[in-house]
Amino acid sequence: MDTDDGTNGTRWLTADEQRAWRIHLDVSRLLMYQLERDLQPFGLTMNDYEILVNLSESEEHRMRMSDLATSTLQSKSRLSHQITRMEKAGLVRRENCESDKRGLFAVLTEEGWETMRSVAPHHVDSVRRHFIDRMAPEDLGHLRETLLPVAEKLRAERGRF
Repeated sequence: MDTDDGTNGTRWLTADEQRAWRIHLDVSRLLMYQLERDLQPFGLTMNDYEILVNLSESEEHRMRMSDLATSTLQSKSRLSHQITRMEKAGLVRRENCESDKRGLFAVLTEEGWETMRSVAPHHVDSVRRHFIDRMAPEDLGHLRETLLPVAEKLRAERGRF
């Protein structure tokens, strides 16, 4: 349906808009599925990898749990369970925050750092094979410019930039 049905003011998607939306959904789901599959041989999920990336790029390889939850778009509860699992695997550890007795840090362990260093080249190869190398450089630039305002709007609605 591509017009207002007169009952509630809904702006239905046009056929072109519907096709664009659905291909976006397909690509998002299929790409995440494939990237997840490519991490399985290393015993990692995409959530694990995202946490390792965030910690590896942070000062002293540590982040407050609340900041890590925000950065990874996870609830504090879900992140806590994820970190517990990663602690058992030896990838991260929790540390108390000395300036805020209620605060906790997630800290990348030496094993987590070595895992990140060994897995990152394989993950980058997967991203290239399944996404980057499927498009011309100018298309990547156009995609980035097109999606940037959407990402900025969504971040603002979430309350962070």
